[in-house]
Amino acid sequence: MNARGVVFVHSSPTAVCPHVEWAISGVLGSKVSLQWAPQPAAPGQMRAECSWSGPAGSGGALAGALRAWPMLRFEVAEEPSPGVDGERFCHVPTLGLWSGRTSANGDIVVGEDRLRSLVAEVPANRLAGRVHELLGGPWDDALEPFRLAGDGAPMTLLHQVG
Repeated sequence: MNARGVVFVHSSPTAVCPHVEWAISGVLGSKVSLQWAPQPAAPGQMRAECSWSGPAGSGGALAGALRAWPMLRFEVAEEPSPGVDGERFCHVPTLGLWSGRTSANGDIVVGEDRLRSLVAEVPANRLAGRVHELLGGPWDDALEPFRLAGDGAPMTLLHQVG
């Protein structure tokens, strides 16, 4: 089953950029060359983005490969495909990796058991904060300045070979 998605590398040290390309290439099975541009929100850092296609689960594999460089800020999104939920992964150096399932329209989906557990374990006065974390709020807050700085940047289109 083929899936597709997007990788946003919001900030990377220049020296790490080739490693990012190698990591993405390793997951997708073909050589990747990204169009790197300066990241205005982090002087001295670079940014790039690309769309991809590959087997379902490639989004998680891409996030796992990029996580090898903890100084990166990145997002990986995999669109839902027949029989498979979508996923979104966000990485911020100070927060680590977050992931969540997504619906067809891109909303984060939280399962009933996870919500029941949260309500049972968390005091009422902390529930809103924990739901914010569960939905990836702190990662969105940290990445938003980097997203805005990339408006209008070119996107590379990638696909898996074979």
